[in-house]
Amino acid sequence: MRHLLSAGDLDRDEATLILDTAAELAQVGDRAVKKLPTLRGRTVVNLFYEDSTRTRTSFELAAKRLSADVINFSAKGSSVSKGESLKDTALTLQAMGADGVVIRHSASGAAHRLAGWVDGSVLNAGDGTHEHPTQALLDAFTMRSRLGRLEGLRVAVVGDILHSRVARSNVLLLTTLGAHVTLVAPPTLLPVSVDTWPCEVSYDLDEVLPKTDVVMMLRVQAERMRDSFFPSVREYSRNYGLDGERLERMPSDAIVMHPGPMVRGMEISAEVADSPRCTVTEQVANGVSLRMAVLYLLLGGS
Repeated sequence: MRHLLSAGDLDRDEATLILDTAAELAQVGDRAVKKLPTLRGRTVVNLFYEDSTRTRTSFELAAKRLSADVINFSAKGSSVSKGESLKDTALTLQAMGADGVVIRHSASGAAHRLAGWVDGSVLNAGDGTHEHPTQALLDAFTMRSRLGRLEGLRVAVVGDILHSRVARSNVLLLTTLGAHVTLVAPPTLLPVSVDTWPCEVSYDLDEVLPKTDVVMMLRVQAERMRDSFFPSVREYSRNYGLDGERLERMPSDAIVMHPGPMVRGMEISAEVADSPRCTVTEQVANGVSLRMAVLYLLLGGS
């Protein structure tokens, strides 16, 4: 691998290698000195055109634990606010000798464009409504850690599929790894091309829950909406929100996931969010190990 732009670029062996490497590197977090010299002398640039807390911090911590030099580049307060294009920013980073660029951008395809302009490795940390491959990888890592397998798992992804890059990456990756994915959402929050995706579709959450091993709740992305996709927040929560009553309908060993940030009381109740069956904090912790693995495999060695 030279870049990580899409979960669909990974075959089964490559994805499994990343997950296995993350499992090994997770042990670094238990040590007194949480550092490895693997990427000493390498420079990683976090190029974020969108606001982010978890993803940017996770990539920064992952790179620093591998002893890389890290530069955090935010569009706000930079030359971008003065009109500099993505290409010119990329050429500037290239001139500075960046070995790896982690990019989050509001335009779908921005990571692919960047990969053609720089010599270093490009990691897609979310591009528009397209993909977010490392989120899908850390979700798969969390499922495997909790449930012991990915092959044959029944995963329901619930919520705003239309605007979710997390949903797209998870469908591609989990299908590659042998899981069965069902998308659950109102028709207005499903892409027109969803019938070409390698998954099933349902409009009834209550029907899907009893036969599901993993329920992944998605936030309704109001910042990407331009129209009214459902009548009201109350109606959406009633039909597609996960509360304690619905949690009881799931198998006893089933888990609840959420890529964050959670909107408590809308797509997930406080009772479920604070339940031991909810893996949100585990996903955050696993994200550091997973991103260490990706940086190591791209920049450090095989």
